Amino acid sequence: MGYSSWSGDAYDNISKPRKEMDYGTARSKVFSSKLAPSLDPKGVKVRESRDSDDHPESNAIGVLFDVTGSMGGIPVDFAQHKLGGLMKMLVEKNVIPHPQVLFGAIGDGKCDTTPLQVGQFESGIEMDKCLTDIYIEGAGGGQIKESYVLAHYFFARHTVTDCYEKRGKKGYLFTLGDEQTWPTIDPDEAERIFGEKLQGPENVKDLIAECERKWNVFHIVVGTPTSNGHPEVLSDWKTLLGERVLKLDDPNGVCELIAATIGLCEGHSMDTVNSALRDSGASAGTVKSVGAAIVPLRDALARGGSGAIVGSLPASGAPAGTVRV
Repeated sequence: MGYSSWSGDAYDNISKPRKEMDYGTARSKVFSSKLAPSLDPKGVKVRESRDSDDHPESNAIGVLFDVTGSMGGIPVDFAQHKLGGLMKMLVEKNVIPHPQVLFGAIGDGKCDTTPLQVGQFESGIEMDKCLTDIYIEGAGGGQIKESYVLAHYFFARHTVTDCYEKRGKKGYLFTLGDEQTWPTIDPDEAERIFGEKLQGPENVKDLIAECERKWNVFHIVVGTPTSNGHPEVLSDWKTLLGERVLKLDDPNGVCELIAATIGLCEGHSMDTVNSALRDSGASAGTVKSVGAAIVPLRDALARGGSGAIVGSLPASGAPAGTVRV
């Protein structure tokens, strides 16, 4: 997938009516009311990000929203106000060449009817359809864990990207939410959600390591009363991902933080990134919030050299899946 090209004018035309909607109207009128077959991961062999004549050096980006509880407001905000700005930063401000974006959603594999949704990698306006096909179930299990591990499983075993296969360049995977991840995928979950049989439980640490062979893996802990009231959420994610955990106090800055993270990892300076944010319409408050969230990653990249996290294929003898930031 990903053969068309982004048009800001086309996006403005289709998104204009939803900009004036309140949250409840936008959620009910713009988004799917049930699992869309196109986003169902069951039986999916792979999602592909491929080069084309228009996109000879594609770069794969996955963004998976937590759609439990209050987190469902973030994809709604994306659809109403943010997607155009994200693509403006990525494409028009040359943050990364030929981005192909996949949108998806995460719930709770223990109790939700729709714990994982995955779209296609798209370069053009089709990505808006993938975004708005998401079913915002709004459930969850009432504890401080959700099934982000499902995304790591899927991206480790069910994605193929030309940026990695042809050029040894990893894609970018962002999960975001305000909870811890369940530590395993159980065989019954794998069969129910993916239609696959496992010999036993799969551990999130092993799945992240497997995923990191071809993806730069990030998690954005979104500042909400839940995450702020449970410091173990942030500490557990830091154990899993180190500086690739980004704590964002302002949920309205998710789009800008994704673009800024990619920009830094692609070797752009923080000044260049901030300029791109402002030119794309980000407020001074959002630029400040994003800057605070990205400090640990920025400092880690500075220690390792510009673009160090991106890397190519692991050097001979290097531990599989290890990413140094």
